Amino acid sequence: MRARLKALTSSRQWEMTIMSLIVLNAISLGLETSPAAMAAAGPLLTGFDRFVLVVFTIEIACRIYANRLAFFRDPWSLFDFIIVAIALMPASGAFTVLRSLRILRVLRLISVIPSLRRVIGGLVAALPGMGSIVVLMALVFYVFAVMATKLYGAAFPDWFGNIGKSTYSLFQIMTLESWSMGIVRPVMEVYPMAWLFFVPFILCTAFTVLNLFIGIIVSAMQEEHDQLAEADRKAIHTEAETILEEVRSLRAEVVALKQEIKARS
Repeated sequence: MRARLKALTSSRQWEMTIMSLIVLNAISLGLETSPAAMAAAGPLLTGFDRFVLVVFTIEIACRIYANRLAFFRDPWSLFDFIIVAIALMPASGAFTVLRSLRILRVLRLISVIPSLRRVIGGLVAALPGMGSIVVLMALVFYVFAVMATKLYGAAFPDWFGNIGKSTYSLFQIMTLESWSMGIVRPVMEVYPMAWLFFVPFILCTAFTVLNLFIGIIVSAMQEEHDQLAEADRKAIHTEAETILEEVRSLRAEVVALKQEIKARS
C-alpha cells in the first residue's frame, strides 16, 4: 500500500494535477481581491479555495505516510509542508493577517517544476558569495553616508541630515531613480563640485558592486547546471555498465551452452 501510494504521489500525472490546482488557486485568490468578482461569485471562489486547501492537506498527509521520515529530510517536502501549515492556521482575530499569506501556495510551483528548483538551488548556492558582497556594500554605504552627512547635511537636512537619511538618499542614487534631477543637481547648485562625490559613488555601487551580484549568481547557476549534468552522465554511465554486464553474462551463458552442445555431440 505504501509503495503504491509513493509511486502515485511521485508520478508525473500527480504533479501535473497539483500544478494545475496551484495555478487555478492563484487565479482564484487574485479574483478575491476584486469587489466585482466577489459580488458575482464570492461563495464559489471561497469554496474553491477551501477545496484546494483540503486537497493540498491530503496530498501532504499521503506523502508523509508514503515516505515516513524521508519526507522531513527532503528540503522541498519541508517547504511544501510549511506552506500548507501556514494556510491551515486560523485567519480570524489576531491572525487575520495570515489570510494574505494564502497566496504563498503559489510558491509550491517551485517545488513542482524542476527548472524552478534548479534556479532556487543556484540562488542558495550563491548566498555565501553574496554575503561577502553585502558586507562590501555595507562598508561602501557607511563610508559614503558619513561623508555625505558631513559635506551636505547642513544645507540639505532632509536628504543628508544624519546617517540614516544619507544612506536612504544614497540608495536612491544607486538605483538611478531620479538621482540627477531629484538630488544631485540641486546639491550641485549649492556645491558645484559635488559631482566629484556622487559620480564615484555610482561607479562603485551601480556599475561595480551590483554587477558582482550578477556574476556570483550566474556562476552559481552554472555550477548547479554542471553538477546536474555530471549526475546525469554518471547515471547514464552506471546504466550502461549494468547493461554491459548483463550482455557479458548472456554471452558467457551462450558460450557455455555451445560448449555443452558440442560435448553432447
